[in-house]
Amino acid sequence: MSFDRSLKIAPSILSADFANFGAECEAIEAQGADWVHVDVMDGHFVPNLTFGPAMCAAIRPHVKTVMDVHLMIAPVDPYIEAFAKAGADRLTAHVEAGPHLHRTLQAIGGAGCSAGVALNPGTPAEAVADVLDLVDLVCVMTVNPGFGGQKFIASQIDKVKKLRAMIGDRPVHIEIDGGVDPATAPLVAAAGADVLVAGSAVFRGGSVSNPAPYGENIRAIREAAQGVYA
Repeated sequence: MSFDRSLKIAPSILSADFANFGAECEAIEAQGADWVHVDVMDGHFVPNLTFGPAMCAAIRPHVKTVMDVHLMIAPVDPYIEAFAKAGADRLTAHVEAGPHLHRTLQAIGGAGCSAGVALNPGTPAEAVADVLDLVDLVCVMTVNPGFGGQKFIASQIDKVKKLRAMIGDRPVHIEIDGGVDPATAPLVAAAGADVLVAGSAVFRGGSVSNPAPYGENIRAIREAAQGVYA
């Protein structure tokens, strides 16, 4: 994927209608989504169970933009190949998910995917200092991972600022995942984030049969962030 640091909105299908994933992916893209964010949870690394490679393969034909797959699983290495074969464009693994982050990121790249690394709220920015040349995205969790609809953790804004300074001119995105809405989007955009994951704030009020609210919600987040994007 070519690198572009323009502001992007990546709706999380964790908040979509589980019975209509294909149509939901098409609807959010038609309404202005830049990427489609897929939250994979294992009930072990995080206290919830969501999707596996088969679901990613099923929605792949319906995703025309970027399938941004966030692996909240441990161990992560045994599943990289399966998610890559399922059509993920990017696989993001957590710093906290295993002992050999460098090896994990190498494996993601070796499987043909862009590599991302995620940081839980309690993990400092410095934890990714030695892998920034292996990734094209750092995901800052602004809630504790495991559930949608949680309240934004404001202390993470300083972490975003640190990461922006650490990244410098490298082609690396800063993604925000958790509690993003029109009120919080400008805070993280001003700090240097360029990819905003939003679940309930995008899907609220809409449906496959009435997708216009998706577009209104995406535009509201984008416009709130765009005015201050660093």
